Amino acid sequence: MEFSYVFPTACSAAKGLVETRQMAPRMRKSMERVILQSALPPRGCTVGGRTGSEKTMISTLFLHEELVLLALKDEEGTIASGAMYRHAIGGAILAELLLDDRIRIVEPKKKKKLVELVSATPLGDALIDECLARIRDSKKRRSAQDWVSKFANMKNLKHRVADQLVNRGILRGGEGRVLGIFNRKIYPEVNAEPETELIGRMREAIFTDTHDVDPRTVVLVSLANATNILKVPFDKKKLKERKKRIEQVVNGEVTGKAAKEAVEAMRAAIMVAVFVPLFVAASD
Repeated sequence: MEFSYVFPTACSAAKGLVETRQMAPRMRKSMERVILQSALPPRGCTVGGRTGSEKTMISTLFLHEELVLLALKDEEGTIASGAMYRHAIGGAILAELLLDDRIRIVEPKKKKKLVELVSATPLGDALIDECLARIRDSKKRRSAQDWVSKFANMKNLKHRVADQLVNRGILRGGEGRVLGIFNRKIYPEVNAEPETELIGRMREAIFTDTHDVDPRTVVLVSLANATNILKVPFDKKKLKERKKRIEQVVNGEVTGKAAKEAVEAMRAAIMVAVFVPLFVAASD
């Protein structure tokens, strides 16, 4: 089934109350701000008229929750080998703040691009709101790379996100043993539906030739690909066969025309922030 993205004009239970929006003739210099206004429905609204009990749990997940869900092995409840989840989470948090119009990327004359606060209004997610408060309270503006690094190095990062998924009824918190000696927290999956829908959305983006991949999925695939998480739910050989397609998705070439420029600007800021620290770490 081909996925066609439309933009809600308001939160409404009435089905079909949607309309496509056209980007303004002149694109704003700060494309990140446009994302929320024209490329994505506000959080809490619905796509395709689905509301209440019809709305799937996956539509309520934040990007960092989706990435941790993908990185965890379903039965063992541990992070899959090679998954660089910390920077994935850090990049996802910054992406959410851009998508929800809390920050924007600015480029002062003769200076590197910096993150600038747009609104300090909380999003209702404890981790994201803590990161937003850090940006608000910072004495100086920092680069996206700096903030991704800071977010990635927060204490108990994996457990904080996993515990949120436990509260949602998707994972179960428990204890396992390493080498039969050390205890560790594990998070086996108890409700497979959200991840199944999530993987289905990514599968359509990667393994079909649809030209209407929604912006949030573009960001998700980009982050998962850069941090080795994409190899957890999908076969490595099949991903290799679709390498060109993945590059098209990551480069924003398969996003709807109205959102393409906005997504490309946001994706570029996030991916540089995530990829550079990973490259440096791998070179050490």
